[in-house]
Amino acid sequence: MWLSRQIKPAVPTADADLGMTTIAGDSVGVITRGEVRALPVYGPGGYVWLPESGSTVLVIKGGPGGEEQCVAGQRLAQAPEDMAPGEVYLFGPGENSVYLRSDGTIELRGGAVEIWGSLTINGEPYKPCRC
Repeated sequence: MWLSRQIKPAVPTADADLGMTTIAGDSVGVITRGEVRALPVYGPGGYVWLPESGSTVLVIKGGPGGEEQCVAGQRLAQAPEDMAPGEVYLFGPGENSVYLRSDGTIELRGGAVEIWGSLTINGEPYKPCRC
């Protein structure tokens, strides 16, 4: 009977964990129970987010030892070249997109656009024609 006391059940592992980013960008470092680097960032289709350093993020683990990746959305592929951590870029089919920049600028691209607030076109304030 002493042998049954020596055998301990395996410690269950979590399939998901909250972590804090240590390296920002599209391939981040995250601390959960230890630091893991070069993790790919996934998000829902049409949404691009580059986590800032110090952000709380959800880390999803797959496979028997948590070493396999699972797809939770669309892989980041269309992030603008100059996108900074913390900025948000929403895109849809064609050229439709909304880009929220960290300096407060909102870039809208698409067919018909409704604007509430001041409008700048090609860097110039919009002045409606009173023809």
